[in-house]
Amino acid sequence: MIYTITLNPSIDYVMEVESFQEGTVNRASETRYYPGGKGINVSRVLKRLGADTIALGYAAGFTGNFIKEKLIEEQVAVRLLEVDGHSRINVKLKAVKETEINGTGPLVDDDAVKRLLQQLNHLTSEDIVVLAGSVPGTVPSNIYETLILKCQEHDAKVVLDTGGSTLKALLSYKPFFIKPNHHELGDLFSINIQSIDDVIHYAGKIHEQGVQNVVVSMAGEGAILYTESGVYFAKAPKGEVRNSVGAGDSLVAGFLAGFVNSNNIEEALRYGIASGSATAFSYDLCQKVDVNHLLEQVHLEKL
Repeated sequence: MIYTITLNPSIDYVMEVESFQEGTVNRASETRYYPGGKGINVSRVLKRLGADTIALGYAAGFTGNFIKEKLIEEQVAVRLLEVDGHSRINVKLKAVKETEINGTGPLVDDDAVKRLLQQLNHLTSEDIVVLAGSVPGTVPSNIYETLILKCQEHDAKVVLDTGGSTLKALLSYKPFFIKPNHHELGDLFSINIQSIDDVIHYAGKIHEQGVQNVVVSMAGEGAILYTESGVYFAKAPKGEVRNSVGAGDSLVAGFLAGFVNSNNIEEALRYGIASGSATAFSYDLCQKVDVNHLLEQVHLEKL
């Protein structure tokens, strides 16, 4: 089973405005609402790809109810815990320039943290747990460390999809898989990544710390996988980019779905790249038929 933990789920409210003007009334030409948050996106894509997944985390208020209802409609198994406050609403404004306004999260107290940890007591070595996204301000700052240690108690594989100082602090726990983009990789070492050679060099440094699989995405150029069996470059398919929201989450989901189905890291990378690209070429998260269509365009090269 693949579990995702989203501490701060959201409603993603997408508004398309043909000609946005600051300081006046603007009217959207189209609006859409989706359950959001990085872990939620991973679970939604996993389900679409036919992989077993359960969404864990927190939900609050009427916005939290919307998130749960939409996930149930998509047949995602939902075990979000009720907490006080309201789940956030994130506005995605699509105009000449894409702008995001992210709301604040709910209240998560010590009891809620204990309840989440209890949900992990049934993990086994066959399970994968994805820790993804931001940490609400009311949650202890070391919550990811606590969750990782709980997973390690049960020998479950841990996937980290976060960035900045949070990711840097967690590398010593030797997760199964991380997916920084090339900018985030540079931030980990306080340098500016300028070439594929730079990506390979610094991904190797992370691998040396015990991270089993390091995928560094490079937007439309593709991705580098640094793993025990070698270093691989996957060239991204070509297409019209319509949506940047959730592409990275889709890569994570595709990688995990491919790994679970094949137990092959190379196949996992191909499936991940196809899934991330399929989302980028869609208005919502990818569908399996689109991922399969792009698979034949994803070519791997061992470096």
